[in-house]
Amino acid sequence: MKKVLIFSLAYLPFVGGAELAVKEITDRINDIEFNMITLRFNKQWPRFEKIGNINVYRVDGSKLFFPFCAFLKAKKIKYDLIWSIMANRAGFAALFFKFFHPQVKFLLTLQEGDTLDYPKKQIGILWPFLKPLFRAIFRRADYIQAISNYLADWAKNMGAKCPVEVVPNGVDINKFEIRSTKSETKEKILITVSRLVKKNAVGDIIESLQYLPENVKFLILGEGEEKEKLALIVTRYALQNRVKFFGFVEQSKMMDYFQNADIFIRPSLSEGLGTAFLEAMAAGLPVIATPVGGIPDFLRDNETGLFCEINNPKSIAEKVKLLLENGGLKNKIIVNAQKLVIENYDWDLIAGKMRKILDKIEI
Repeated sequence: MKKVLIFSLAYLPFVGGAELAVKEITDRINDIEFNMITLRFNKQWPRFEKIGNINVYRVDGSKLFFPFCAFLKAKKIKYDLIWSIMANRAGFAALFFKFFHPQVKFLLTLQEGDTLDYPKKQIGILWPFLKPLFRAIFRRADYIQAISNYLADWAKNMGAKCPVEVVPNGVDINKFEIRSTKSETKEKILITVSRLVKKNAVGDIIESLQYLPENVKFLILGEGEEKEKLALIVTRYALQNRVKFFGFVEQSKMMDYFQNADIFIRPSLSEGLGTAFLEAMAAGLPVIATPVGGIPDFLRDNETGLFCEINNPKSIAEKVKLLLENGGLKNKIIVNAQKLVIENYDWDLIAGKMRKILDKIEI
């Protein structure tokens, strides 16, 4: 049986789009042995456990030293292929392994959702010295899978010499059942599922409420460092009765919130792809988003969603009014978006494409 080693800085129970993607894909591939080295963020987490089809090994230490700790852990076992989830510190761990084991093939997955200058910001004054090493992650990879055309272009700009293929993240269609049309009520509900960080611009949605009727409410699902700042914006505009924070909501319960909402919004400043958009579309919610990153891969203005302007609460309000006042457009968007997700973003389809990539790479 082929043995694949996955380097991932974080993994379950830490929940993010990349972590969920790895689990959904590997759960559908039963004839490959998957092992993972990840960081032990919480001392309560076991150093080893099996999650789905992956043997998960957690190493102690900090993010800074993860590449070295992961490499030292990995070199003790023989693998047919190494697979790095993102070109972050996991990418450095994979690169170090590749330096010492050049015969082992290296698959790099790009799932980055932040602006693509994030390595420079994180590394700081050492960036001029470490930039060549970071670019080597792309140049030494034998195959690169990107979740959007935006990230595929980044890989090529970083000097990738290997094949670069776009395979997006997906949606479990069975978990996000297509809903019947929401019954018309006086109260109109906007919803977002977002990490409460600057790049997701949740504050712009809050501010847009001042340009919308009193019956328009806003539900926020997610946690993050900007929660207090967002709460202050709510207070500043006296929107306490119109904005509700629900914190982290498990995916199994997400549909309950989607069923009672009217419009999904996330006016991102950057986005690798945005699985939450696809989930909302699968659930029958019209989506308002910004034309950044990987979003244009699936959102076509006035066809599968609506684009609003970046950092422009008035633009958000205009798009909300358009959907609330134009039922024909709203229904067209819902139908088109659901069809798009079902035909192109089902996890079974995505896992099949990833399996073909694993077969293409000679291991």
